[in-house]
Amino acid sequence: MSTSSKAVVSFIVGAAVGVAVGYFLNSDKKDELVEKLRDQSEKLKEKWRKKKDQFQDELENELA
Repeated sequence: MSTSSKAVVSFIVGAAVGVAVGYFLNSDKKDELVEKLRDQSEKLKEKWRKKKDQFQDELENELA
C-alpha cells in the first residue's frame, strides 16, 4: 500500500469514528454511554491498582 493510500484509509477511518462519536454524544443514550464508560474506567483503574500493589508486595518480599 502506498503512502497516499494509507493516508486516505486513515482519513476515512478517522471520519467514521468521529461520526460515530458525534452520533452517540447527540443521541438520547449519551448519558447511558457516559455512565458505562465511567464504570468501565473505574473497574480498569481498580484492576491496575491491585496489580500495582501485588507487584509492589512481591518486589518488597524479594528484596527483604
